[in-house]
Amino acid sequence: MELDPRTTAVVAVHCQGDIVGPDGAFASFFYQQVAERRVLGRIATLTDVIRAAGGTIVYTRVAWRPDFSDLHANSPILGIVAETGCLKDGSRLAKIVGDVAPHNGDIVITHQRVGGFAESDLDATLRDRDVDTLVFCGVATNFSVEGTARVASDLGYRVVVVDDACAAASPEVHTASLGSLGLLAEIVTVQDVLDALPSSAPANAKE
Repeated sequence: MELDPRTTAVVAVHCQGDIVGPDGAFASFFYQQVAERRVLGRIATLTDVIRAAGGTIVYTRVAWRPDFSDLHANSPILGIVAETGCLKDGSRLAKIVGDVAPHNGDIVITHQRVGGFAESDLDATLRDRDVDTLVFCGVATNFSVEGTARVASDLGYRVVVVDDACAAASPEVHTASLGSLGLLAEIVTVQDVLDALPSSAPANAKE
């Protein structure tokens, strides 16, 4: 595998306190796997190295108005948002967590659906930067990572999903999701991504 940082973007999905944090609304779903798999540290490695190599870093975050007037809870997972009152824009736990916080020049896309492309500026923003390859990481593998990756493939992007920088509610669900993506995306590790960069770029994974 080879990656050109000039046309590559890391897409870090839903690294928000309510989703990946120990005290978030979805902690009982995702936090154990996020911690056990050391997902945030691996995302930090990806973003640090790709950023230093000249690539694009994109964070997708999901958040709604404090009165939820823009929430269309047409699925059980969005119903949980309504019931718990989580992920309100401007709240502490709707922010991207400090371990992987955006740097100046990074892109943050806020959306209201499970997939990051739906009713957002994500596609236009990537095309404005001549990005053709998307490297996905984040939570949850079988929800927003898979959903956004599938649309990316349909839109013509080369799709790479970083196995050890993603997590779902269980190892079994994570593995099944990646299995279903296998004909649409390249399933790789953090080290695979770093090794695919030009030799002038940093290429050692941190744990």
